[in-house]
Amino acid sequence: MNIRIFSRLISILTILMLTENSYAFCGFYAARAGSTIYNQSSKVVIAQDNQYQSVTMASDFKGNAKDFAMVVPVPKILKRHQIHVVNNNIITHLDNYTAPRLVEYFDHSPCEIRPSYVRRMMRRSPVAKRTSGAASLGVKIEARYAVGVYDILLLSAQESNGLVTWLRQNKYQLPKGAEPVINSYLAMGLKFFVAKVNMQRQAKTGFAYLKPIRITYHSPNFMLPIRLGMLNAKGPQELFVYHLNRKGRVITTNYPNVKLSTNKEIPVYVKKNFGTFYKAMFENLVKRNGRRAVFLEYAWDMNWCDPCAADPLSNNELKQLGVFWVAQTQKTANGRAPRRPIFRGANSKNVFVTRLHLSYDKAHFPRDLAFKATTNRENFQGRFIVRHPWKGKASECKAAESYLSQTLPKRQEKEAQTIANLTGWDINTIRKRMNLRQSKPKKTSMTNQSTGSNQVKPQ
Repeated sequence: MNIRIFSRLISILTILMLTENSYAFCGFYAARAGSTIYNQSSKVVIAQDNQYQSVTMASDFKGNAKDFAMVVPVPKILKRHQIHVVNNNIITHLDNYTAPRLVEYFDHSPCEIRPSYVRRMMRRSPVAKRTSGAASLGVKIEARYAVGVYDILLLSAQESNGLVTWLRQNKYQLPKGAEPVINSYLAMGLKFFVAKVNMQRQAKTGFAYLKPIRITYHSPNFMLPIRLGMLNAKGPQELFVYHLNRKGRVITTNYPNVKLSTNKEIPVYVKKNFGTFYKAMFENLVKRNGRRAVFLEYAWDMNWCDPCAADPLSNNELKQLGVFWVAQTQKTANGRAPRRPIFRGANSKNVFVTRLHLSYDKAHFPRDLAFKATTNRENFQGRFIVRHPWKGKASECKAAESYLSQTLPKRQEKEAQTIANLTGWDINTIRKRMNLRQSKPKKTSMTNQSTGSNQVKPQ
């Protein structure tokens, strides 16, 4: 049997896995030796309004559902109505809506005076209870609930060694260093939320995946502990945090906040490999910022988007994520939800979404993340652009000759340098992929630039 210990110091779920290629969330994963679970990335949605917090966690869990369990430190014993399961499609929808995007433009004929034709293309960078000896170890089962496919226990513990001993006696393997970290949370008076999959109920659902769990409570602390997630992590961990509130952007207060590179024109060939480009670009950006920054990928009023990688979430979807202040979506006569409002009005939703992305490890993120909701409602999106060249001939007009011999080559060379700077890729390889023309003047310029291309490294 495996268990996840998701650490939420007042406001968050956590996860990590223990395998040869382990990926962590904010807690540590305690597994029986020989188990195989793979978690590529983790996503957390936090709906927050003053001290109200509703936290939903989703991960790329892959493995046998019977081997899954999780433990979440919470500020008090939760009631049944504070625990919910959420449809995976809602998390996917939110991820798609906020994802960095690629847009493409098509150059019009230089022989004609008319606006460029634009086509937008979006690409995305995605139970038996084991309670033996609990009382003698100072571990108390405060409550039991059945929520969806999960059997849930609410535990209290007097000291960390009692809880750790209880877990180990029940065949859970814990990483080194777990006890003092657990003790630090116990010292704050936190309880423990434990969820395991009920295989009989899981089988009846007909689904192979596990639904995210949402917990709701009030707390003055707005933070995300990530120290537990690095106890047995092997390498940097990927974390996406989506904040939903009424005020505006959410920032971290104890780490640098960095905006993603945006509105950069890159070569057309990247369209087919946008994911590969984005991963290289983000890793290079992480290195340039000393691996200590939290990156803003999206911040937007949920009423609209431009361009839209996906429609904004409906009021019903937002309510399932804990956004209590929006009205229930009314269906039209055909049974479908009405189209989203484009401009703010009497029936619009007052929800601002912030998407944060970080790649963290113990050396560069020694402290838990602390958040702050600001009143900044300025829209921001990670956006990249490809421009398809006009396919005509130079003989068609004088402007066409100038476009093909000067304007286009200069622009493509700039695109090559931009992507080399963003990713750290070799610029000569980029030029080859772009099939850049090798005219004599261009060759001299490119040779000079190639000399410096080896210096395009993360700073």
